[in-house]
Amino acid sequence: MNIKEGMSIKELLEEMGKAGALGAGRIHRATNLMAEVMADQDTAVFLSVAGPMVPGGLRKVIRNLIHDGHVQALITSGANITHDLLEAFGGAHYRGLDHDDEKLCDMGMGRIGDIYTNSEDFEVFEKRMVPIISCISQEKKHLTIQEFIKEIGLLLQDDESIIRTAALKDVPIYAPGIVDSMLGLQLWMYTQENPLQLDAVGDMHRLSDQVFDSQKVATVILGGGLPKHYALASNLIKGGVDAAIQITMDRSETGSLSGAPLEEAKSWAKARAGSNLVTVIGDATIIFPLMVAGAREIM
Repeated sequence: MNIKEGMSIKELLEEMGKAGALGAGRIHRATNLMAEVMADQDTAVFLSVAGPMVPGGLRKVIRNLIHDGHVQALITSGANITHDLLEAFGGAHYRGLDHDDEKLCDMGMGRIGDIYTNSEDFEVFEKRMVPIISCISQEKKHLTIQEFIKEIGLLLQDDESIIRTAALKDVPIYAPGIVDSMLGLQLWMYTQENPLQLDAVGDMHRLSDQVFDSQKVATVILGGGLPKHYALASNLIKGGVDAAIQITMDRSETGSLSGAPLEEAKSWAKARAGSNLVTVIGDATIIFPLMVAGAREIM
């Protein structure tokens, strides 16, 4: 690779492409594929986001992709929904503290690697969510998870919020594991005294309609777990995705879905025969912003 002063992201990635099938070469291939599917009006892009991607700095990256029309569905964990709301309500994710976890607990700080949250921000989150949930439940007692998240987004004021941007752009957010989060805890507490039901199965109606209404589907997968499977499995009914990019740190030897190579999805008909698949091994908070910058420049 020839690294020169003043070179663009696109030029850097082109140099990385000379590294063959090693990590740099894979990033180059994944970026080109991402630019291709983002630019193709016939391809619906399903963005799957697991892990602490909002605390890890990808909030605006994801929000802007949705705002600019490059994502047609977001599939994520309840935790990323919660952390987006935390910032929408004025909270933050902090840096620069030590790793003495018992001391952090006494300080009211929670740790995610070297990122920190403040219990006072979660207190604000709880106070703000109660009237929002109440407002939604006054109008509707039974919603799908996707509908519930959209209703939250329409009541937010933060234009930098992933949830609000998706709601305004009518980009569905699917969070099949929403109960496993602080938002899920708030929902459980609210339903102790108030009627409200979320229908997880109901989300499959809109998601399957999206799959069948799209000429092609591409998935961009950050991490793995439930969001990855939800994105891929939803396409099984149509023979699998046409293209996919995966960024993961997990290994394949244990048989976990998070570490499974994308090619394995072909055996389940979750990826089509001949589909364009690229797996990049690495930290998505490093690799994904580089890929997005490169794909935007290529487009």
